Amino acid sequence: MPSTLDPYCGPAPTLQNALYSWNLDPVLIACMAFIAVAFHYVVSRPKAWKTGLFLLLLIAAFVSPLCAMTSALFSVRLAHHILLGSVLAPFVVLICFSAKPKQWLMTIPVEAIFVAHTAIYWVWHLPFGYAFALSGTWQYWLMQIALIVASVLLWQALLSRNTSVVATTSLALGTMVQMGFLGAILTFAPRPLFEAHFATTQTFGLTPLEDQQLAGVLMWTLGFVPYVIVVLWCMRTRLLFPQPVEQ
Repeated sequence: MPSTLDPYCGPAPTLQNALYSWNLDPVLIACMAFIAVAFHYVVSRPKAWKTGLFLLLLIAAFVSPLCAMTSALFSVRLAHHILLGSVLAPFVVLICFSAKPKQWLMTIPVEAIFVAHTAIYWVWHLPFGYAFALSGTWQYWLMQIALIVASVLLWQALLSRNTSVVATTSLALGTMVQMGFLGAILTFAPRPLFEAHFATTQTFGLTPLEDQQLAGVLMWTLGFVPYVIVVLWCMRTRLLFPQPVEQ
């Protein structure tokens, strides 16, 4: 790996030691413990399972070997971002905002949310943004926080009953289109684009280009599934079986 890069998750593991590459950063562990306690007493009370699931998602994303594997394979980095953007983000929205929607969130136009999410998603998945994110710890967390915040805003709009069926469908389809376009670039690029992985994929039986192509395929498959589900859910709950309006 080029010496200019200093990824937070550490050097790329090999196939032999990947499962033992846990991130035990004490600052991270302390921050996660604080967040979990705050989540439990402010958001999930008295549902302990919500806190447990939230903490499990954080551990999977930032403590488990998945974190280290993102230093080795761009395809795993893409899967990591799908976990944050399409699993953790909607979970936070459903738990934090479903009972008491935040009125200020409702005032943000869905068009602005779409543009912001698209811009943030593209910046961190193009070579210059990706190299910047791997150049140090604060750069890494800037990428992660930006992706999580943008995804939470997107899912708040997608899951809100204040968003019309047309707007929800358009927002989901628009997100799939922009992700599909980025996936096409990754899949059909004639050469690998991410210098950080030029020397880290071979131990896993992949060339850098094959790893990049796998990332594009993941974006077309796993990346699309949550948005297809939300469109079908929206149509079922609001068109086919709408809930009666409370008097």
